[in-house]
Formats: sequence, C-alpha cells, structure tokens
Amino acid sequence: MITARLLSLLLSGVPVVLSAQTGIPVSGMTACDAQVQALLNTYGIPGAQFALARNGKLVYDRAFGHADLQGQVPTRPDHLFRLASVSKPITAVAIMELVENGELALSDEVFGSGGLLADHPYLQEVAYTDMRLEDITVEHLLRHTGGWDRGINCFPTPTAPYTWTTPGCDPISAPLHVAATLGESNPIAKEALVRFLMEGGLDHTPGTVYAYSNIGYLVLGLVIEQVSGMSYEDYVKSAVFEPLGICDAHLGRNLPADRSEREVEYEGEGYTTLSCYGTGQVVPWEYGGWNLEAMDAHGGWVASARELVKLLVAVDGFTTKPDILSSASVATMTAPSATNTNYAFGWSVNSANNWWHTGALDGTASMIVRSSNGYTWALLLNKRLTNAQANAFWGAVDALGWNCIAGATSWPTHDLMAMPLNNATDLSATPTGGGAVQVQCTAGDGDGRLVVVRPAGSPLTFPVDGVDYQANTTYGLGDDLGNGTYVVSSGTATSITVDGFTGPGSHVVSVFEYTKNAATGQHTLYMRCGRSDVEVNASSGVGVADRDAARAARLQLRGTLLELGPTAGGNMTVELLDGAGRVVLERNITAGQGVALGGLATGVYTARLLEAGSVVEALRVVIL
Repeated sequence: MITARLLSLLLSGVPVVLSAQTGIPVSGMTACDAQVQALLNTYGIPGAQFALARNGKLVYDRAFGHADLQGQVPTRPDHLFRLASVSKPITAVAIMELVENGELALSDEVFGSGGLLADHPYLQEVAYTDMRLEDITVEHLLRHTGGWDRGINCFPTPTAPYTWTTPGCDPISAPLHVAATLGESNPIAKEALVRFLMEGGLDHTPGTVYAYSNIGYLVLGLVIEQVSGMSYEDYVKSAVFEPLGICDAHLGRNLPADRSEREVEYEGEGYTTLSCYGTGQVVPWEYGGWNLEAMDAHGGWVASARELVKLLVAVDGFTTKPDILSSASVATMTAPSATNTNYAFGWSVNSANNWWHTGALDGTASMIVRSSNGYTWALLLNKRLTNAQANAFWGAVDALGWNCIAGATSWPTHDLMAMPLNNATDLSATPTGGGAVQVQCTAGDGDGRLVVVRPAGSPLTFPVDGVDYQANTTYGLGDDLGNGTYVVSSGTATSITVDGFTGPGSHVVSVFEYTKNAATGQHTLYMRCGRSDVEVNASSGVGVADRDAARAARLQLRGTLLELGPTAGGNMTVELLDGAGRVVLERNITAGQGVALGGLATGVYTARLLEAGSVVEALRVVIL
C-alpha cells in the first residue's frame, strides 16, 4: 500500500524522486541489480529492462534508469522497447506454427508461378531476370541462405539522394535511394524493398551460402500474410501471442508522436540522415531515418522484456511450461545449418545447446537467451554503441544474464508471469445525475480489478506491480497514481457508482485486472494491455466506450464535442453511424477541430476516423 507520507507528497504536488531501479525486488538477486546498473553507468545507457525466468518461472523482472531522455520518467517493467532483430525469432516461431498446422512446408518455393507468393498483388508483377529466385524455399529464408548477400556492394557512389556511399546491399539502409530507383513513393513500402533485391538478382545459389538477410525475413512476413490471409502483425498476435497472454507487443512506428502506449524514448549517438518520408529534412536515424514501419518481420516489434520471456518459455523445449510448438518443431527450428553451425531458424545456436538472438538499431540494443540449463532472459536497452566501446559493450550485454545467474544467492518461488490472461471487458460508464457515474464491466480472469479515473486529456498513470492501493468511490479521495489518476475501486466488484465529479469536463475510466495469490508470491500483478477505456461526461450525459487503448487516441470527446486531437495528421473525415450502420453525420476535419454531437437522438453510435478513405480509428459514442 502507498504510505501515508508518500500519498501526502503526491497530493500536495511536492516532487517525489523515485528510485532508478523499479520492479519487485528479489532479495537473493541484488548482485543482478548492481550488474544492470553498472552496464548503464559504464556505457551511458538511459534505460534498461531485464527479465529472467528459471525453470519456467519469471523470478526477476526489473527496470533501470529512465524511459525518457530528460531523465524524469523512471523505466518500469511495463515500458515497451524496440526489439530490432530480436523480431526474427518471433517470425520464425510464426512460420513453424504454420508448418506444424500443415499450412505450408519448409520446402515450399516462394517465388515463381508455383511459389507461395505467385499471386501476391505486388510481387507477382516484379520483372526479374535471375531465375534462381524461383528456387528459394521457406527454409532458405529462415536460415539466411536465400542467395542475397548484404556484404557485397550494390549501391552507387554516392548513393543519391544521400551525399555518402551506403556500403553493402541492404535496402533498409538506403530507403530514399530505393524509392528513387524504383519510382516508388516515400516512405518506401516493405514490398518495394523486396522488389529492389529481386530485380537486382542473387549473389549466391540458394541454399549454398549463409549471408544474414533482413529482406529474407521481410519475405517470410509476406509469406505469413499470403498463407494466413491476415496482416503479419494480426497473425502473430492471434496465433502466437494471445494464447500466451502476450498483449504488450506491437509493431513499432517511426516518429515519437506515434509511439505505443508506455513506449520509451530512444537515444542515438548523434548521427543524422535524410528523412525516410522524402521531405528533405535532416533527422536522427532513430526517429525517421530508419523506416521502422517497413521492417515488421525482420526488426519491427516493440515489447517489454517480460513479454519476451513469456514467449521464450513457450518455445524452450523444456517441460516446465507447455510449449506452443511440438518438440519436433522446436528441434527443427533450433537445428544448426550446414552452411553455418551457429545459426538455425531465426536463432543463433551453439554446441552447448544455448539459443539466442541480438538486435541493434540507432537507439536500440536487445538480446534474448535460452540456456541449456533451464534459464531464459531478455535484456532491452534504449541506446546502442557503435564507437570504440562497441565490442566491450556487446560483451557486457552478452555476459549480463550469466553473471546474474552466477551471482544469485537464493531463488524466489514466485512466478511473475502468473498474471491475468484476459482483462475486464464490456466496460461502460453511465451518468446517473448529480455528478455521479455508474461504472460496469465484465470480469476478466484475475483475482480482482483496479478501477481508476482521470481527467480526459490527462495521460494515464499505471499501477505499479507489488503495490496495493486504497480506493474511494468519491473521485479524488482514493490513491492518486499521478496526473489525477485516482483509484475508485479495488477488489472483485464489477459495478460501482463513482461520484464527486464537478464541472463540465469529461473523465476517462480504466480497469486493470490483477492477480494476487500464492503463485505470485502474494505480489499484486496488474494487466495493463488488452483493455478498453471509457470516456464519460457526468454533466452532459455523453459517454465513449470501447476505445483501443494501445495507442494515443486521435478522436477525443470534450463535453458534447468530438474533436480531432493534436496527434492526428492533416485533413481527415469523421463519420458517425447509427445502430443500423447508417451514416448520420459526415465532416471533413483537421487537428484541433470538433464535431458537435448536440441534438442527436439518444442511442449508441459508432464514430469513425478516415484517412484517404481508410478507417484508422473507431469508437462507440453513447448519447443518453
């Protein structure tokens, strides 16, 4: 529980300096705390997460340093980081699921009239002359033996429109040049990056030479889309992540304004380039230089360390927790290649039967490990080093998990993965008059749920694992998590009346399912993702429900005005549909403008935000 002293400081507005280390402390692993902190101090890394499982149980899940570049926001275990090439094992697991389900074979050819992508709406039109492309199989791509070699130079000097020469031949490194060469628009699409190499031909006969290939994994992502009939992201989420209770994982975005909820900020090393959007603007590589949005299957995911460990223990080949792949599939996925005995399908491997992968981009360094003696871990950082310290830095990253294991004096029995798999649903907030609101939901699968309310437009502050909060159904009297996010209920209730609302402003209700039991070591573990927030105006009788809370909302309710928030782009269209699906209101709108809802009949409506004719956001509007 928050102490009375700390609560009084929060309520009085006195700044509270939080520890640089967050997460549930583990008494027998204080040496690990010191190891991670030393890594940050030695190499000037702003923030880090480290999560470690032993025999299938997440025993350590802590965060260090700061999530922002101003040093004001302590990194927490629920922050999200870019994964870079740690995305490749995720893609490999998704491919193996399709193989195991009989939806494709490792020997299936990818290109050509009989290939998996023969009917791809874009790639089927690519005119290539190297017919060896038609011999590339799924297995070749998984093993980086498709025949492309990014170490062999293919770019001109200079690599226009850049003023320098891009070494090697990886299209992700020169997105503007690829777009200009192909006559494509910016930012370049992933399919066009694949086309660039298809038209350029192969450097090796497929299956003969190992050459690490980002584009090969982009092709695997396109295979997943073609075979499943879903987007790459949707398939991975539904087939791989959701069964494991992983919902804090999303494909990343290029720009700071588009970050996922709770995503950290990234610190580069001062290097700049031309914007991948083709504007001519000079930008940091980590924010708009790299086109992360065209990297999905090879380097596009963002997630937390503990979500990665959830995946690791589900494909580790151990019996401590059930795997989502058969033992035969796991063995196939991690078998070394004849062309590289230290690489399998999306995993680096060695003779000691350890599996791992690293990831690196400007502002990002990551590593996941599955050891042969029953440990799995993930380390995520929001900076990497490429200078003279780079080798020492990566050596320290590689050694960290092993040193933490060796330095442990005892092991806890708790499992910090024993959190809910499903958040509360059907959340609604109904004004009942007199400044009161009836909040209802359908329970998730936790031991209870925390209900918080904040002013609309104020950022949500999240509960902290291991902390029990005091609630009060009068808004403003329960514990304040920060930014006016007050706790109004904690327990098993699914229906409460919240009062104390004054003035015309709207408020947002959020529900966090939690577990607290013997498996968690009596630590309270909150589920932050997979929820829908509800916006309500107690005085106007207008409420909003079922908003996807993963990203910053562009449609916002201000009293009876539906506004386009500051994170939205240029000209967009707002549509309001009635319960029968009929468009009853349509307005062109720009950021900061609003659509008045006054005068509409009571009922449930759907508000849709459209950009270039495509729906980019939708939410329910309840008018009472």
